[in-house]
Amino acid sequence: MTVDTAKPIPVTNVCHAGLDPVSTVSAAPSNPVPACHQQPIIAIVGATATGKSRLADLLAVKLDAEIISADSMQVYRGMDIGTAKTPVAERSVSYHGLDLVDPDFRYTAALYQRMARAQIAEIQQRGRRVIFCGGTGLYLRAALDDFEFDQGFDSSCQAECQAGPDHTSALEPRVQLQQQADALGPEAFHTLLSEHDPESAALIHPNNVRRVIRAFELLGQGSSYAKQSGGFSSFQSFYPVILVGLHLERDMLYQMIEQRVDAMLEAGLLGEVEALVEQGFAQSLTAMQAIGYKELLLHLEGQISLTEAAEQIKQATRRYAKRQISWFKRDPRIKWLDITDLHKQGQAGKLTSEEFGEQLTAPFFLR
Repeated sequence: MTVDTAKPIPVTNVCHAGLDPVSTVSAAPSNPVPACHQQPIIAIVGATATGKSRLADLLAVKLDAEIISADSMQVYRGMDIGTAKTPVAERSVSYHGLDLVDPDFRYTAALYQRMARAQIAEIQQRGRRVIFCGGTGLYLRAALDDFEFDQGFDSSCQAECQAGPDHTSALEPRVQLQQQADALGPEAFHTLLSEHDPESAALIHPNNVRRVIRAFELLGQGSSYAKQSGGFSSFQSFYPVILVGLHLERDMLYQMIEQRVDAMLEAGLLGEVEALVEQGFAQSLTAMQAIGYKELLLHLEGQISLTEAAEQIKQATRRYAKRQISWFKRDPRIKWLDITDLHKQGQAGKLTSEEFGEQLTAPFFLR
């Protein structure tokens, strides 16, 4: 295993990682733990199927930490196998950010930010370390970076939280915008945005109707897509944080994805999807777009075979992994660990599970 920085990454001391525990904090949460008593947050990031969850759990035990999930699908109840939630029996420490809402609820990055920062404050008040683990880059940046959603957007999210399971009123403006886009066509709809918000329109491709709709929504809330995008153009940490990315060479990554999908199906993913359908979540936007669920829904509807569904899940997961890698590679703060050789040894049976775990966490304690 190698680290692509000049020095190894000892996470027991933030200064060793090249971070200043004072200068990296651009703002503070309410009722924070004094900076002198805070240890840096650790964020384990990277593509799906690289072993982030296992590393986070092992580190949490060694560092007396609690884990906050940074996965946009793991917030949903009943979506366990397909989102690769760590099973309850395998959780060595307290986990947060899991099973927050039902699958028909439109959870947002703004809601996640408030939840995650509240959890950070509570965990630190208990005197414990915080470890983030997940591959949803937007959620990680919303929680850990110096970015605040505009008040209009946040109020909209709050209204949805209080609305309960019936989100007709919350979704109505979006439905109306979609109908307008369908009537005008992508190019004319984008031109309309240009007339009202030229800065945002310049950042969005005319064929990206979904993003144009989002830009109109933000205008209606007193903000703009350009303003929000600008908040993510710089990398300013909100807390002292060490970001560690797990890297696998492509062939090994694809092999791990293949194995993960097969294991999910063997563990009962189809039954999990059937249960969601029985509960009335088949037509929810979340379930329909989540990898693994939308493909198996097509199978249950008789449109594709189970074998075809499995192959589509693998293909969609590979594409998703590519998008995750592209997202995280843009962040210069991430220190990457190449764990390809370690996984090869594990696959070849040269390491026991305990030996694999020890070697996986070893770089964090080198001095």
